[in-house]
Amino acid sequence: MSRPCPCTSKKTYDRCCEPFILGKKQPQTAEQLMRSRFTAYALRKVDYLVATTDEAKRAELDPEDLASYCASIACVSLKIVATELGGPNDETGVVKFHASLQYGGKRTLHIERSTFARENGAWVYVDGETN
Repeated sequence: MSRPCPCTSKKTYDRCCEPFILGKKQPQTAEQLMRSRFTAYALRKVDYLVATTDEAKRAELDPEDLASYCASIACVSLKIVATELGGPNDETGVVKFHASLQYGGKRTLHIERSTFARENGAWVYVDGETN
């Protein structure tokens, strides 16, 4: 049996985010992409994070910096607070979430309102507003 998924969906990793991260399936909703990206941060899957970022912003990403960031945090839990659109038939969506992280030995709560859009039919992360 697979371990619990890091996105805290109460599903096992192999039945939740793993098929997305391995490229076996595409997220059908913005929330699925949000959860799989949280899992990618937790598991240091930098290639997935880059691939699921809006094409216009991909060039700004430094995979080495992203890998260092992933290595410096522990992703403790994820709570989806609200979603706006982002369904299987939508072109855009918003997911507001709270991510409990451990950084430098201290627990912190990362609150973000993330915007997602479809790019060539697939969901991608566009940007986010943090508190």
